[in-house]
Amino acid sequence: MNISLPDTMRTFVEEELVEGGYQTASEYFRDLVRERQQYKAQQKFEALIAEGLASEAVVTTPEFWAELETKLFGKESGEMER
Repeated sequence: MNISLPDTMRTFVEEELVEGGYQTASEYFRDLVRERQQYKAQQKFEALIAEGLASEAVVTTPEFWAELETKLFGKESGEMER
């Protein structure tokens, strides 16, 4: 992958290499991509939390847990695997 940058951006990246202790521009750009991935994961996480907080409350009775276990594991509550 090749990236073309205007001179002002190239100068900025070169300064970032020195200030950030990067050995190569590739290291710098990999770090930027990782930061963006983390940012997007955080945004998704926060959206899921907001969705959960906005949803209807669930009463967690023993029956609720037994039904959930059956849905997740396909077995009745208390049933032992052999």
